[in-house]
Formats: sequence, structure tokens, C-alpha cells
Amino acid sequence: MRNLITDVPGVLVGQAEDERLASGVTVIRFDEPVVASCTISGGAPGGFDTALLEPGMTVERVDAIFLSGGSAFGLAAGVGVQAALRGQGRGLAVGPARVPIVTGAILFDLLNGGDKGWGRFSPYAELGFAATEAAAAGFALGTAGAGHGSTTANLKGGIGSASAVTPSGFLVGAIVAVNAIGVATMGDSPHFWAAPYEVGDEFGGLGMGSPASSGALRVRVKGDGPATTIACVVTDADISRAEARRLALMADDGLARAIRPAHAPFDGDTVFFAGTGRRRLGSNAARDVTEIGAVAADCLARAVARGIFEARALPFAGALPGWKDRFGIR
Repeated sequence: MRNLITDVPGVLVGQAEDERLASGVTVIRFDEPVVASCTISGGAPGGFDTALLEPGMTVERVDAIFLSGGSAFGLAAGVGVQAALRGQGRGLAVGPARVPIVTGAILFDLLNGGDKGWGRFSPYAELGFAATEAAAAGFALGTAGAGHGSTTANLKGGIGSASAVTPSGFLVGAIVAVNAIGVATMGDSPHFWAAPYEVGDEFGGLGMGSPASSGALRVRVKGDGPATTIACVVTDADISRAEARRLALMADDGLARAIRPAHAPFDGDTVFFAGTGRRRLGSNAARDVTEIGAVAADCLARAVARGIFEARALPFAGALPGWKDRFGIR
């Protein structure tokens, strides 16, 4: 177990970023098409073909899910992901044609100091292509991929991931690009809101701290426009589209456990949930799904804290500090 979403067999992650642009793309690529759904709980979302994830839609399985910076410009990443998958012979067979089924979401990172003067076409299609081609079991956390240019209200954001096993033995993995309008730490302290769910010292091992101290309960939000935290959670269970939708709703609780506030009007918070179908649910399927959802929420909360814990500051004047720089802890 690497404590990454790729601990779920059949799941690979690829990332690409542009240092000058201060943005990037993360792609979750599946060895075989998977059942997936999503929940959108933020007030300012941006999605690529998310309508196909609703229960009752004809095409039930997807080949890849992407997370991208760039606000609405980042939706072009989906074109690059499709191009890479098409080159790999992937996609839904429609007669002699193959159509890669891709969905994804974007976050707002246009005001982070990077050079966004890209000319007529944005670079996100190329970044999506490169990220898909780079898909592997191991990948960087922190300032990487879709989390490269992300921020929170007080610290640099980033890509986080975590994994766990349910009491019944199902694998669950989460990946998240943390670009929250709120904060993941308790006020000016180094303690994370996700501390109760930490496994070992995966984000510092500092424990809870006191929510009543250091102004932790004071609402603190970004002042530079929209935000958005976007995530994907995967299990090895054989789930239906309706179950994937319910699990996405349960997993989304992890954002509220780790970020304060979450799901705000200028957030575009979106959580995807997918099942690879490699292990069948037991005779009490509802109980299995409940356990998967509970573990998924904890896993996503941990991934949020890991993304910030591992992030480094962008090399621009006035850039927010990384957690380790801010608190002098390595």
C-alpha cells in the first residue's frame, strides 16, 4: 500500500504541469472502463460531460476522469485526454469507431501569479494529453498536476491522495486537488481539521490541537475570486451507477470534515466516485456500500490534508507559503 488512490488495482494517475503557467492537469486513468457518478456541491462548478454520470444515462462507464486547473479554459484538458486514449485504442465501440468516454472538473487558479497569456488557444489540451500518457502507479503530491497552482485562504494548496481498506476488505482510494475558498488548518496553528482521521504521521502527526484557540473558528475565506476543490474516489467494489452516486454524496462529506468552510457560493466543489468492479458486494450489499462510503469520506479528508502538507510555495512575489515553510516542520 502506497497510501495513494493507485492502491486500488486498475487505477493509474498521470500529471502534467507548466511552471510558467503555474497550472496543470491530473488524470485518473482506468485499465478498464468503470462505473462512475459524481456530486456537485459547490455553487460555481465547471464540468466536462458530467451529465452522462447521472443514473439512467445510456453510457454507464468511463475510461478516465480528469482534474484540471485553468477555470473554464481547463475544460480543454478533456480533449487532450480523449486524444491520448484514442491513440491507445481505448473507447466505447460504436460500429467501426471508438469514442473514449471522459469526464472531469476544473478549478480556478487564474490569479496565482502565473503567466496566463497563452494566445489563441489554452495549453490545457496538451497538458491533458501529456498527463494521460504519463499515467502510472506512483505520482507526486503537493504542488503538482491540477494542484500545481492551487491555493487556500491561508496556505498553498495541492494534490493529495490517501487509501484505506473497509472492515469488509474493500479497497478505497482518494485523490483531490485542494483549491479551497476556506482553510484546512485551525486558524494560525499547524493543526489540520482532518486530524481525527490521520493515519500515522501522513500529514505531520500533530494531532487535534484546540479548535477554540488561535482564532480557529473565525471564518476565513479567499479574497481573489472563485476557488474549488475537486476530487475522485475509487473502490474495487462492483457497484451500480446509483450506488456510485450515493457513494459520491457520502465521500463529499470528507471535504466538509477537512475544509472550513466548504461548498460555498464561489466554490465549484465536485467529487467523482468510481468502482472498478473487481470485487463483488456481499450478501448485505447495503452494509458494504455504507462502509465504503464512510471510509471514503475519511480517506478524502486525509487526502485534503496531505495535499496541503506536501505543497511548496509558487516562485512568485506574494505567493502563499507552503505548510512546511510556514511552520518550519519537515
